[in-house]
Amino acid sequence: MSTKRDGLSRQVRGLTLVELLVSLTLGLLIVVATLAGYLGLSEAGRMSEAQARMDEDGQAALSVLTAHLRMAGSNPDRANRSPSDRRNPVYPVPFTFALRGCDGTFANIATAAAIQDLTCTGGTTSSPDSISITYEADRFNTVMPTPGMTPTDCLGHPLNQLTASVDVVTTPGPGVSTEINYHAAENRFYIASSGPGSSPSLHCKGSGAGSTAGALVENVENLQLTYGTVPAGASQTNAADIAGYLDAFEVTGHPTLVFLADDAARWAKVASVRVCVVIRSTRPVAPSPGSAQYLRCDGSVEASPPDLHLRRAYSTTMVLRNRRR
Repeated sequence: MSTKRDGLSRQVRGLTLVELLVSLTLGLLIVVATLAGYLGLSEAGRMSEAQARMDEDGQAALSVLTAHLRMAGSNPDRANRSPSDRRNPVYPVPFTFALRGCDGTFANIATAAAIQDLTCTGGTTSSPDSISITYEADRFNTVMPTPGMTPTDCLGHPLNQLTASVDVVTTPGPGVSTEINYHAAENRFYIASSGPGSSPSLHCKGSGAGSTAGALVENVENLQLTYGTVPAGASQTNAADIAGYLDAFEVTGHPTLVFLADDAARWAKVASVRVCVVIRSTRPVAPSPGSAQYLRCDGSVEASPPDLHLRRAYSTTMVLRNRRR
């Protein structure tokens, strides 16, 4: 009897303290490993999502800028127009400049009446650049809310109608002065924040009626522009003619351009534009300052980022196909 009871007691007895501690330890290790794996996957997911959003914002910002640079100085020739008539870029006033840039933001970017009235403080700076672009606007290169409405600026505001006198050839001999109506857009791009605590964005101030500045693409922290210039006297726009890439301040004071009559003539020698934007993630997702390092637009490494936001530079080069000088 005692033997059976002893065997039964051995069968139903609980775990020893050592066995319980070993079981708890193994369980905790499994839980910790599971949590670590989950957190790692979660962090990787946040990083991947942030990078995908940055790619979208970067491509959107470059698309906006390159689309307008393609049209810089556009002034389509029309049937029967005299070959001697060229409104671009010196006539009328909106085409004094096809484009004009500034190292930093134009001091009066929101208030200047026209591109020739813009002022820049001068000097090279690492602050975000700004640029103003003009072109003849029509129903093909701007958004028209409904058929028959006037062309619009970068924010969809209708452009005022302009009138110019041009020579139109009707018979062999001198052209006949004729008035034509058209629309000219002047769009100014720069980096700004919409308000306290908001992310920096690519802004535009258009020349449409009642137009005010507005954000186009969010999370654009920097805009850097350099300009491929053609030496004074060069007549062709090709790779061999590009004298070098200059910042906006250098365009107005470079030895090959400084002797020209005015800034309009100097900016007319710009044949291509390199565009670089730095995009910032919507929220801080980098696990450490080292992970937040990035390459600036000039190719150098930002070794001391200001926060744990991810940043990435996106760049492209545009040839100004409407350049005529």
